[in-house]
Amino acid sequence: MGEDIWAGLAEQFVDGAYASVKGQVRTYVLHRHLLDHLPPPPAAVLDVGGGAGHQSFPLARAGYDVTLLDSSPAMLDRARERLPEEARQRVTFVQADGEHADEAVEGRRFDAVLCHGVLGYLDRPELMVEQLCRCVAEGGIVSIMTGNAAATAVQPALERRWEDALAAFDTRTGTGVLGVRARADTVDEVSALLRGHGVEPVRWYGVWLFVDWLEFSGVEPDPAEAERIAAVELEASRRDPYRQLSRVFHLVGRKGAVQR
Repeated sequence: MGEDIWAGLAEQFVDGAYASVKGQVRTYVLHRHLLDHLPPPPAAVLDVGGGAGHQSFPLARAGYDVTLLDSSPAMLDRARERLPEEARQRVTFVQADGEHADEAVEGRRFDAVLCHGVLGYLDRPELMVEQLCRCVAEGGIVSIMTGNAAATAVQPALERRWEDALAAFDTRTGTGVLGVRARADTVDEVSALLRGHGVEPVRWYGVWLFVDWLEFSGVEPDPAEAERIAAVELEASRRDPYRQLSRVFHLVGRKGAVQR
């Protein structure tokens, strides 16, 4: 699989971005979304590009059977370090490229397939989405979180970079939480990719609204307020127009669902 391009970012990912209030909010909000759609434990979950397990380990603690697949040995090492003792019997690690996930899991089918914060780093997301849909069992869910192309001007505007903000209305790229440039998508585009592989979108949410506005305005959220911030973010994630302005979106589809 070549050089581990994420090795230099593993520490920043685990000890920086996702240890912050913003990282805690992401984990909490996505976890609550997932619980609204997942079958009860011990259903099988595949986390493609799962990194250090921030999203899948809470599911493992809740009793789900988790397979964490990632191409980065450094990220998998950090995941093993973070794995809670009580969940060790319910987590399997697989080192593989997500664009070859079906082969890596030897054709196993899962009740849920997660892919959070990955599509934006790919030049073309089509192959990855095809693999996600291939790995999910009939009736299972596919969960994708990726950058929101409808809100790319928010960050530069709040950082008072007005020329960049003006240009951002017509661009698809921005800077992610790790300081790496990434591409954004739209809900309609990713929904169409899912439908092309027999997965019908059932609901989408926003993720990261107010915490982004605070951060980009130079205000550090108070860790003592993390729980209250997360509650507000969860409510905003489900409502228009708030979800439309969120930094990223979370789309959930179900394989074999009937389109309404």
